Amino acid sequence: MATNISRLTSLLLGTSLAATMASANGGELEKVMKARGLTENDVIHAAKTYTPSGGRDEFMIFSSGGQSGQIMVYGVPSMKILKYIGVFTPEPWQGYGYDEESKKVLREGNIRGREINWGDTHHPAISETNGVYDGKWLAINDKANPRIAILDLNDFETKQIVVNPVFKSDHGGAFFTPNSEYILEASQYAAPFDNNYHPIEEYKETYRGGITFWKFNDKIGRINQKKSFVLELPPYMQDLSDAGKGASNGWGFTNSFNSEMYTGGIEVGMPPFEAGCSRNDTDFLHVYNWKKLATLTKNKKNYKVINGIKVIPMSVAVANNALFLIPEPKSPHGVDVSPDGEYIVVCGKLDTHASVYKWSKIQKLIKDHKYAGKDPYGIPILSMKDSLHGQVELGLGPLHNQYGKHWKDGEIYTSLYVDSQIVKWDYKHLKVLDKVNVHYNVGHLCGMEGKSADPQGKYIISLNKLAIDRFDPVGPLHPQNHQLIDISGKKMDLLYDMAIPLGEPHQAVAIRMSKLHPEVRYKMGTNSRTGKISKGKTLAGQERVVRKGHNVTVYATLVRSHINPERVTVNKGDIVTFYLTNLERAEDETHGFTVDNYDVHASLEPGKTASVKFKADLEGVFPYYCTEFCSALHLEMMGYLMVKDPNKKYVSAQKLKMKTMSKAELKAEYDKTVAVNTATDAVIQSVVKFLKANHYEKYPTVKALVVDALDQYGKIPAQKKLSDKAVKAGDLEKAVLFENMIWQYMVKTADVGIRAKNLLVKKVATKQSAAAAAGERAFGEGGCGGCHVIGKVSSGPDLTGVLQRHENAEKWVRNFILNPKSKYHDPYVEGMINYFNLRMPNQHMTKEEVNNIVEYFKWVDENANLF
Repeated sequence: MATNISRLTSLLLGTSLAATMASANGGELEKVMKARGLTENDVIHAAKTYTPSGGRDEFMIFSSGGQSGQIMVYGVPSMKILKYIGVFTPEPWQGYGYDEESKKVLREGNIRGREINWGDTHHPAISETNGVYDGKWLAINDKANPRIAILDLNDFETKQIVVNPVFKSDHGGAFFTPNSEYILEASQYAAPFDNNYHPIEEYKETYRGGITFWKFNDKIGRINQKKSFVLELPPYMQDLSDAGKGASNGWGFTNSFNSEMYTGGIEVGMPPFEAGCSRNDTDFLHVYNWKKLATLTKNKKNYKVINGIKVIPMSVAVANNALFLIPEPKSPHGVDVSPDGEYIVVCGKLDTHASVYKWSKIQKLIKDHKYAGKDPYGIPILSMKDSLHGQVELGLGPLHNQYGKHWKDGEIYTSLYVDSQIVKWDYKHLKVLDKVNVHYNVGHLCGMEGKSADPQGKYIISLNKLAIDRFDPVGPLHPQNHQLIDISGKKMDLLYDMAIPLGEPHQAVAIRMSKLHPEVRYKMGTNSRTGKISKGKTLAGQERVVRKGHNVTVYATLVRSHINPERVTVNKGDIVTFYLTNLERAEDETHGFTVDNYDVHASLEPGKTASVKFKADLEGVFPYYCTEFCSALHLEMMGYLMVKDPNKKYVSAQKLKMKTMSKAELKAEYDKTVAVNTATDAVIQSVVKFLKANHYEKYPTVKALVVDALDQYGKIPAQKKLSDKAVKAGDLEKAVLFENMIWQYMVKTADVGIRAKNLLVKKVATKQSAAAAAGERAFGEGGCGGCHVIGKVSSGPDLTGVLQRHENAEKWVRNFILNPKSKYHDPYVEGMINYFNLRMPNQHMTKEEVNNIVEYFKWVDENANLF
């Protein structure tokens, strides 16, 4: 076993570092593997996916949340869930659907006057420039209620929802064209475009499929509905789409099922849909020239308007050589254009083959008007045989495709639903290269930018429909399972099972982290849903309550650790609006806001302004508070909404007689508070001195923290003036309160400042050896930091310089850590015990851990001036 561990560490870390690790862990890795029944491959897989605290992933994944109506965000290779984003459904944590600004976006998704509060998210897509993901915008469709949502990747919030006015469902969305000119959305289940009743017997005459081309403004990230249009299609149940790129730029491709136009009827003795929809050997791939179609919409003769949107009839598209059909394998479920636009891969769920079409062949057939026939609606049909580059037998239930980094050599990956496998194959030379089992029944795949013009390879994620026995049981409803597969070598290697605890994620899209640059704070007073300054923006000193008749508007601010104002009194029946501005500039200092019993909630990130609105129809006293644990005084960050009935006469309760402090007691309290503030300020100034001496401004991350700290510190002079004014007026009670507020700002300043200092230390200190780094980990994980803080006296002595305090210090320290009790009567140790009233406990460190801690202490001493 030891030999295996040595080989394993060498494989993972390289020979020299492996040697260090082998001596450092003292067989610890071997013990863990044995205790948990892990193989060498298990440990290698863990190392390949492990991202340490503070580490970063290479890719970010945006996955549909299925019936949750959300989007899920996670990292690769760590497979750590980073965020859920509310899209088509209310999301209480972020206040989505509970504050007025997000509610406005959610209500854009109402259909025919009906409020819709759920969605079935399917296919996320990232905006593109020249066919390459640019990391600016993300679109996703709702299959259940045909809608498209737009998210801004600057702050990961939903900004727009548009309803398709003629479709009744959509599965084939959302797909960007190569420069984000349009977003393609194909209908799923054929239905009349108008909103009238049509009997099913009129299916072929009045039921229709279609593709909507949503005009997209990539500068502002919004769909322009007036410039959008629909292409009418036969009722063939259109499915997924892909936009051409490179050689096929300007064209689009959408597959379909039910070329039979079967309508079911179990209840009248007909075979079910699934039987009638799969009778034909082939269905139809729709091929259309979207650039030409867009030009046609400039002439009113070429379209009709239905429910407010332009619709190009099939006959017009055919007459202008802009719409064609090609037979494709039966029951296809996806069409994927190669990065150069020359090949189009289609798989049929009921066919064992993948079919590879070649654009140059299709283009020639169109140019030569060489048709195999026409469908019942007069659409030209191109020969499948003459359009194909070739077919490859992959296995049972081929579905979706993703291109690999070596796509020029034909590298592509396909999911096999029935076989529960991923197959790697060559779409140019038409041969299978490798297969790997997944668990179980894979649907979509997610490659790293695998459907763009610039696939990155490295990983494939298998989005499995079933988990069955992969995770601990949680009742009849199992989690989904996303499995990470390493595709960087000749053979695919399954690395990780990731339980997905919501919805049924259908599709995911990946992008390099380096392309994403989200903001960490908003410009003060921003309405995050519009990106503009909110009319409710409120700065410190501008807090107020404005009453106009029965409308009461509260302009409030939130900052650690208070909400201003803290008391609001209204009449029963008033319409109350709170405009709330988070005044924080420190990163990650989000505040929340709710009023008990009134079903409102807002999430306020630094700089953001949001509002909540409700009718005060309940009499009583209702606390409001910050819902994010934001500081040590989080529980005190609250206020009261008092709702009185104007038609009632209230009798005051007898006031309790409270003991007040004497003048001498108040003076002592004031002096004590001022002394604490003076001492705290001295700490702050020492931190500032250190930051300046080590040129903090050279390091952007440190500089940002310093700016946040100084922002808090800058609020102190105003409070000091108020304190001095109160002292002058003889109101020491109020002066103490203002001095306490000064202390609050000082604590906030010190908190951020010390974070900046600790980060700066890491940047300017000498580089740690592997042993010293292991020692620092052992120091932290062993609980040493509970009593010892490097650079200061805490519950135990400062350990800076500990190796200079004793004869044979390294040996002395090693022995003390290994057996503290042996030195309890040592005069030095006895003095420490009496001073701190604590005995050093035995932390049961191994000899190797202790050796590493000594190396860490040496590194501390080398950089003692920094602590």
